[in-house]
Amino acid sequence: MGRQWLHAKRAIVNNKKGQLVGKLVKEITVAAKLGGGDLAANARLFAVVEKAKKAGVTKDVIERAIAKGAGTGGESSSMEHIVFEGYAPHKVPLIVEVYTDNTQRTAPAIRVLFKKGVLGTAGSNKFLFDHVGIVEAHHADAAADCEAAAIEAGANDFEQISHQQNDDIPEGHAGARFLTELKAVHAVSTWLKQNRWTVVTSELGYVAKNFPELSDEHRAEVGEFLQALEDNDDVQRVWAAVK
Repeated sequence: MGRQWLHAKRAIVNNKKGQLVGKLVKEITVAAKLGGGDLAANARLFAVVEKAKKAGVTKDVIERAIAKGAGTGGESSSMEHIVFEGYAPHKVPLIVEVYTDNTQRTAPAIRVLFKKGVLGTAGSNKFLFDHVGIVEAHHADAAADCEAAAIEAGANDFEQISHQQNDDIPEGHAGARFLTELKAVHAVSTWLKQNRWTVVTSELGYVAKNFPELSDEHRAEVGEFLQALEDNDDVQRVWAAVK
């Protein structure tokens, strides 16, 4: 039994890794489609390519995804970006971003997941979120002034983040999440890179304006619901009003 469980555990880990790789490849394709295939001129693409490298995605796979998104490899991307709005259990608002090449497959699957959440329901709630640019970066100097960097880079706001909050931030480094205007995300990312910050995330996303109070039990139930959404291969991002 022990050996069987070991094999099962390895299969679960491999499946999760495969899902991560698939999501990263989709993100690369979409980033290249939206901003072109030049990493130096596309901060969003540069950031996701760095994540893909860390996750073990091969150079050939990365290059094919970029070419497909940019339309330079003889095969163009038919990937569509769809946004679903709804609520997790205990009235936690969320927004689900999907990248899919088959909306007839994906839309019903997402609706089923919402029904399985028991209290999770579809509904319009974008007004509960701010649609912003999000840039996460770290600096080797733990004493780096994040507020000054935010001002100089042109970000609207920032918050410090640690390795415990995001494992892309190395221990002992200054880490920060910079919030920007939608059109300013590239400029902020570029300034940070030019000033010795390492950018690990550069994307457009949703930040909740308010966060419902949750007990530990309710938080666990919400977490299970969000994980079910994350496990769907077509789901790229889940933005929820959970701290």
